[in-house]
Amino acid sequence: MASSKSAMKRVGTDAQKHLRNKTRKAALKTIEKSFRAAVETKDREKALELGCTCFSKFDKAAKVGAIPKNRAGNKKAQISKLLNSLQG
Repeated sequence: MASSKSAMKRVGTDAQKHLRNKTRKAALKTIEKSFRAAVETKDREKALELGCTCFSKFDKAAKVGAIPKNRAGNKKAQISKLLNSLQG
């Protein structure tokens, strides 16, 4: 258990950050899952719209530190690859 006052404050702020990051990651998983579902059904319009949303969500999550920057880049590359498969 934290013994100093600042350490006790740190425990509280860490819990808040953890909750914030957890909800942000859950939202990322949900939007990615809906994007992949749109790709499976070959719905080009919906996939393009969700793909753009995924890009911005992954960039934002990496910017605030919820996920590593490389993971965001890898996910964006996967999304681009799936979008290109719909084009051709």
